[in-house]
Amino acid sequence: MFRIPVESVISFNEGQLKEKTVDDPTADKPTQNFVTFIHRAKLADMFRNITVTWSKNMISHSLYIMVENPYEEDHYMCKIDLKTWQFWGKKGLKSFKVDEKRVDVFWDLRSAKFTSSPEPTSDYYVALVSEEEVVLVLGDQKKEAFKRTKCRPSLEDAALVHKKEIVFAKKCFCTKSTLGPGKKEHNIIIESALSGPCDPEMWISVDGTASIRITNLHWRFRGNETIMVDDLPVQILWDVHDWLYNGQHSGAGVFIFKQGADEPESIHREGEDLAKQSSSIDFCHFLYAWKTE
Repeated sequence: MFRIPVESVISFNEGQLKEKTVDDPTADKPTQNFVTFIHRAKLADMFRNITVTWSKNMISHSLYIMVENPYEEDHYMCKIDLKTWQFWGKKGLKSFKVDEKRVDVFWDLRSAKFTSSPEPTSDYYVALVSEEEVVLVLGDQKKEAFKRTKCRPSLEDAALVHKKEIVFAKKCFCTKSTLGPGKKEHNIIIESALSGPCDPEMWISVDGTASIRITNLHWRFRGNETIMVDDLPVQILWDVHDWLYNGQHSGAGVFIFKQGADEPESIHREGEDLAKQSSSIDFCHFLYAWKTE
C-alpha cells in the first residue's frame, strides 16, 4: 500500500522568507492556522508561481504574497498585516519590484467576512497589478478591484494549481476545493467515528452528498478512491494513521484531492518540476486535519 508524502507537491521554501510564516503541518500540532494557494500567472514577461498564504495565530493575522524568481533562491515577497486596530489599515496599497518591474498590491478587507479560516470567505479583494494589467485578483469583489486599479485584465488568465491548508476540529472537518470543470468551488466535509462499540470509520462528502465511506479504518487508514465531480474524475487520497495510532489522536490526518484519473505515481513528482509545467496542470489540494479535544 502506498504512503501519502508528508510534504506537499508544490510548496515554497520557508527558509527563503524574511520570517517563518507557517509551521510544518505534519510535525507537532502547529501554532498557526494557514491556507496557501499557488497560482500560475504571467508577470514581468514570463509565467511564474505566485504563492499566496493567509496565516493566523493568537497574536497576528497576515497575508503573504511571494512571486517566484526562477534565477535565484530569494523570491520576491510582500507581507500585509491584517490584524490592525486601524480601520483604514484594512484597505491599502503596497509596491515591490519583480525583475526591476513594479508590482502593486491593492487590497480592501474592510467588509471581509471570516470564519475559522484565516482566509476571508466573502466581501473582499486583493489584486496584483503590473504594467497596467491586473495579473491576479483574489476574492469576490473583482468589479471593485478593477474599478480601483483602473487597469485592464491580463490577456493570460491566472490558473490555480495548488492549495494547502491546516484545519482543526473534533470530528467534522470542512473545506472548499476547486474541483471539476471551470473554477467552481465545492464544499467538502470529512467526518469520522474513531471510538465506540463499532469499528472506526470515516465519511467524505462533496456538496452534501456522501461520496466515500471507509469502514474498518484500523486496516484502511491509508487508501485512495476516485469519484466523479461534475462528470470529471477526482482522486481522493487519505492517510489517517496518526488519528488511530499516535496517542490521543494527536497527529494530523492527511488528505489529497486531485483532479484527473488515478495516477498515484504523479503525487510523488518533485514540486519544482510539477510547478513549472503549463497552466493547464490539474489542480491539487492538500489538507492537514488536526483533531482537537
